[in-house]
Amino acid sequence: MQDSDREAVVRLVFESTNAWYKAHFDKNVFGGEASSCRVFPEVYEALDPGCCIIAEDESNGRLAGSCFFHPRQTHYSLGIMNAHPDYFGQGVATRILDEILAIADADAKPVRLVSSAMNLDSFSLYTRRGFVPYATFQDMILPVPDGGLEVDPPEGLARVRDAVPGDAVAMADLEMKLNGIRREKDFVHFIENAAGIWGVSVIEGEGGGIDGFLCSVRHEGSKMLGPGVSARWQDALALVFAELNARHRGGAPVFLVPVDQGQMVSRLYGWGARNCEMHLGQVRGECPPVNGVLMPTFMPETG
Repeated sequence: MQDSDREAVVRLVFESTNAWYKAHFDKNVFGGEASSCRVFPEVYEALDPGCCIIAEDESNGRLAGSCFFHPRQTHYSLGIMNAHPDYFGQGVATRILDEILAIADADAKPVRLVSSAMNLDSFSLYTRRGFVPYATFQDMILPVPDGGLEVDPPEGLARVRDAVPGDAVAMADLEMKLNGIRREKDFVHFIENAAGIWGVSVIEGEGGGIDGFLCSVRHEGSKMLGPGVSARWQDALALVFAELNARHRGGAPVFLVPVDQGQMVSRLYGWGARNCEMHLGQVRGECPPVNGVLMPTFMPETG
């Protein structure tokens, strides 16, 4: 992607994603104007300049597809993948994916992603190229009143605070310890919050250090909690409560919760959360075991 392609990519993300959800669920993921999707190239390019592959129809110069990717210390992450509705079923996504996999293979690193479990075309695209699901998540959405959540605060909330720049290393160390991946640069970007759309909370351990963290984004094109990692579900619940109250009053963000965290899910239902979709964590290559509570996101995609 060149700078001159950016607005076309914004329209592509908007039109492609809405077209799929409209056809399958009779709803639009992105309401309003295509401009709301500018958050994707803005964030992705700020984190990883030059890491977007596009497909162009040589017969007319139209943009047929695009995908962002993210080189990390331990792996590559695959960002949002789109093919224009006029090019559905023509192999555009496969061709782009092969380009990115070649880049990751040359760097000898695994590739990770989070994809909709309800999109079998997408699922097949990845599994045909060797991706294997390693975790399943239920997407939950929770409207937050203007005055904040009207529920009893969860255990451990007193240990939650806003992250500061010095926390980025400890956050990266914790994720490496629990899940075997490292992406310190991402955490620095979220905490610095130059765009004014991020929030980051950490929960301190009773014996010192950090036992968990949770980031979130609030933008017209993306309202979501994540990424986050915690050693215990009680800590993850306290972080969710803190981010919702601090950053998402009057909104209804989405967040991904591992399906095996039954106690956490039950508490969230009690707060008024409901399910809206399912997602799969998938990896091509080495996959360290997942420990604790992993809450991924797709803004930015972090696997």
